[in-house]
Amino acid sequence: MVKKKVIIMGAAGRDFHNFNVFFRDNKDYKVVCFTATQIPGIHGRKYPSELAGSLYPQGIPIYPEEEITMLIKKYDVDDVVFAYSDVPYSYVMQKSAIVNSAGANFVLMGEKDTQIKSNKPVIGVCAVRTGCGKSQVSRAIFKILSEKGYRVASVRHPMPYDPDISTQIVQRFASYKDLDKYNCTIEEREEYEPYIDMGGMIYAGVDYGKILKEAEKEADVIIWDGGNNDFSFYKTDMLITIADPHRPGHETSYYPGELNARSADVVIINKVNTAEKSKIEVVKKNIQSINPDAKIILGVSTVYAEDESKIQGKKVLVIEDGPTVTHGGMPYGAGTVVAKKAGAREIMDPRPFAVGSIIDTFKKYTHLTNVLPAMGYGKKQIKELEETINNSDCELVVSGTPIDVTRVLKTIKPIVRVKYDVGDETFKELKSIVEEFIKNYLK
Repeated sequence: MVKKKVIIMGAAGRDFHNFNVFFRDNKDYKVVCFTATQIPGIHGRKYPSELAGSLYPQGIPIYPEEEITMLIKKYDVDDVVFAYSDVPYSYVMQKSAIVNSAGANFVLMGEKDTQIKSNKPVIGVCAVRTGCGKSQVSRAIFKILSEKGYRVASVRHPMPYDPDISTQIVQRFASYKDLDKYNCTIEEREEYEPYIDMGGMIYAGVDYGKILKEAEKEADVIIWDGGNNDFSFYKTDMLITIADPHRPGHETSYYPGELNARSADVVIINKVNTAEKSKIEVVKKNIQSINPDAKIILGVSTVYAEDESKIQGKKVLVIEDGPTVTHGGMPYGAGTVVAKKAGAREIMDPRPFAVGSIIDTFKKYTHLTNVLPAMGYGKKQIKELEETINNSDCELVVSGTPIDVTRVLKTIKPIVRVKYDVGDETFKELKSIVEEFIKNYLK
């Protein structure tokens, strides 16, 4: 039998997972390469033999996505699997046109062939877009279950950004030493630090079959803490999907976020305390039209600074969560909300002070003007972020990223940290939902 030749288009996450669970030991296919986008420096690496398995003793090369047409023709490829997230439908179909015009099939893999079944109950927290507020909901669920005496393991969507992927097969984070051990980027720290601060543990890595086996050893229940707007790698017993009324309509126009909206048991329309009523109604009607059985919660997201009085009257530089304001498409985040509320004299434009890859980030994401995305995919980029801040003429930095940036940045500017969480009423509604879940799955 002739093997089908396959390219997997990805961004160091869903692509590796799809390979591991469907293609790795599948003798009907030969994955000739991966292509990569979104993540700086990911191409030029190899998916190592330790992960690729016995059918791929030399590993699998990773090329820039820009070379996809050439690669299809070079390897006489049959199927190209699209395997990354948080993109509009027009983008997906443009990629389909490129692939089809080069002679290959364009493939989107679904839950049946990619989800792993756990022997423990799984609560999934996913979203329709990056930056909707998944993490604060996941942490609230973690807190509720932990306070009821259950052992909880959160498993985070992959972020294997270290050049040596073989060191990231299974990662467990329960202390700040673990963050250093795995050379975590700012984006990774944004997801892991809050769990560590809560006294919790969170798993991540590359091989989510192995990760699940480790998590199951020390947990009564698993939380799938999703990334971007990707769908869960694990089969969920309850799926909570987060929607954002600041971006109405995206719940039915972005891939694969609509899948999460359609599959959800519960949809939380988050940030209703800072969104226009008309936009909230648009999201609500859209959800009801595609998933009439879902329970809809109007969620409050509270944002606050550690010391708001320091912001008043100051010229401030606002740092925001990187994915939210870059490929998430938001022009602002929690830092901007707090800076305005606290009476900042001016929120400055950081672009004139940018250096290196930070300049490139602003060129790529032209909607960004008065925020500095917390880019930090490696030591070099973290240094460039640091230099950008120090070059600026701000009086104060307002940091809307979920981490304590002073742990990774050395700046000459004073920093006020912004935090955000689910509101009290939303927490109560989540508690009721989790209690019902406990009755059904954790007797």
